[in-house]
Amino acid sequence: MRLFLAVVLVAVGSPVFAQTAAAGNPLAADVDRLVTEINPQVVAWRRDFHQHPELGNNEVRTAKVIADELRRLGFEVTTGVAGTGVVGVLKGGQPGPVVALRSDMDALPVTEQVDLPFKSTAKAQWNGQEVGVMHACGHDNHMAILLGAAATFARIRDRIPGTVKLIFQPAEEGPGGAEPMIKANVLNNPKVDAVFGLHVFPFPAGSITYRSGPLMASADTFIIKVKGRQTHGAVPWGGIDPIVIGSQIVLALQTIVSRTVNITEAPAVVTVGRFTGGNRSNIVPEEIELEGTVRAFDEDVRQNIHDRIRSIASNLAASAGATASVEFGLGYPVTRNDPALTERMVPTLRRVAGADNVRVGPLTGTAEDFSYFQQQVPGLFVFLGVTPKDQDWTKAPQNHSPLFFADESALPVGVKVMTNLALDYLFGLPGAPSKGGK
Repeated sequence: MRLFLAVVLVAVGSPVFAQTAAAGNPLAADVDRLVTEINPQVVAWRRDFHQHPELGNNEVRTAKVIADELRRLGFEVTTGVAGTGVVGVLKGGQPGPVVALRSDMDALPVTEQVDLPFKSTAKAQWNGQEVGVMHACGHDNHMAILLGAAATFARIRDRIPGTVKLIFQPAEEGPGGAEPMIKANVLNNPKVDAVFGLHVFPFPAGSITYRSGPLMASADTFIIKVKGRQTHGAVPWGGIDPIVIGSQIVLALQTIVSRTVNITEAPAVVTVGRFTGGNRSNIVPEEIELEGTVRAFDEDVRQNIHDRIRSIASNLAASAGATASVEFGLGYPVTRNDPALTERMVPTLRRVAGADNVRVGPLTGTAEDFSYFQQQVPGLFVFLGVTPKDQDWTKAPQNHSPLFFADESALPVGVKVMTNLALDYLFGLPGAPSKGGK
């Protein structure tokens, strides 16, 4: 993820359009002023969330803080959505489309090693043991940024042409909170026309990285169980050895990507991370188990890989007189930015963050359940850099590390990006229908 493609933007339409796109929505100057005014509160929110992290589907305190703040700002608030989710709706003073902004809320079972005045010392139960809890993926920043956007919208409400819906989602890290929120009708009443999200990442602080089309991979797990026939290790012909069959399956799985996936169009990964079986050196076991992950950037490729894994496992096992079962744990779909929406909103990103700070990024094998929202309505998801500018961002600790650190200088950039994406969309900029149209 250290190589970037150059971004070339071609002006579209008349000189008037170009000037409008450069100027942004008529509230842009007010947004800049308000974001500066409220930044101390945004920092305070972020530090509070960071110091009091909660694991997925247990974001009770977090949800209460968010709901209380949204009510104070005049939003219509719904709590308990898909568990601990919070939704805030603000109707502008003028008619128009409905735009949604999303933030995740959950933390990770990680013990923080960053020495901060607001360092997390929280503990929780995870997989039957006590663990440290940390916002090691930066969701504390996301929540503070979205509350900052909420505070900004509240002060310019009468001039907003449309409706803003803020979605605070539980359990992004798993088991996944976006899909249950969608099933709870979060994208309706009022019906959302477009959705935006961001994620902090160890790129240079204040920079924005985006990509049209596929951005983040789908992520699925699989378990293959091979059942043979147990026998003495000195008499292997007296049984059916599942270890040998499992080894053949591991090797054959590597031909899926190398021989059946057009990697020039859509990269993919098939990895076996666990091979379990047997308990003595002189016993051929009855059964072995393989566990792995599949990453893909195209839904057809994703399904084809699943089919190939089933076929390889079952046929190799059958050829040796064994049986094999394959179970998939379906993870998140491909995070795919709507191309038309992306092209439309890139001028907003460049205007807000500065043209030199906006980059087209590479595909990344990480996954995000924001993808579920994008399957329902056009969506755009971007990365906000949070590595201090005096540090080498290529060597910064990654998300999920106990040393992950977010430079708070990026917070106002995040608030401006999210606020202006929503407003430019509602005002029909750039090149979209006039305000009030859909």
